[in-house]
Amino acid sequence: MRIAVIYDNEAPLNLKSGWGFSCLVENEKKVLFDTGWDGTILLFNLKALGINPRDIDIVVLSHDHWDHIGGLARLLDVNPDVDVYVPSSFSKRLKDEITSRARLVEVDGPAKICDRAYTTGVLGTGIQEQSLLLETKKGIIVITGCAHPGLSIILNNASSLGPVYGVIGGFHGFDDYDLLKDIPLLVPCHCTIHKSEIARRFPDAFETNGAGWSKEV
Repeated sequence: MRIAVIYDNEAPLNLKSGWGFSCLVENEKKVLFDTGWDGTILLFNLKALGINPRDIDIVVLSHDHWDHIGGLARLLDVNPDVDVYVPSSFSKRLKDEITSRARLVEVDGPAKICDRAYTTGVLGTGIQEQSLLLETKKGIIVITGCAHPGLSIILNNASSLGPVYGVIGGFHGFDDYDLLKDIPLLVPCHCTIHKSEIARRFPDAFETNGAGWSKEV
């Protein structure tokens, strides 16, 4: 299984940056988690990384903020043959728009998406959000959008599948650092407010990232 950040606030010179997040999981199927805001940047970075957008099988959208779903329309222009997993809390209008162009799957509770990939189900009482859980030989890897429901809630949910090995994505304002001390892989991206403090406290687990970061797990 390979995980690659496609869209992020930071990017090396050969890629484009933009406010938002997108991450690709390549295994038996190719799963794109979130699409960033700007579809032009999303497609540019996919091409630069040697990834054909037509090969993507599944899109999982964490929550309905523009910086996580804005790139979907451009992606569907080149690949309408995808299953799009969205929280059931998405508005009817938005779900209808997606249904008119792709296969929509509404998410409520925890569910298997494909081999070794699961959704946490919809979490949170304010901004509702789903995260992606990946089964690896080293443990569960959690991929978050912004972690609006709270990273502690997401980690607790993920632990029902097994020990958490890694967390990738937006941590938002999370600062309960003790919860991270036994996690070997920390890749805080996008909207993480305390990224530098996480890097300082956990230098062995923290990995410098941005669009183009990737890892085999």
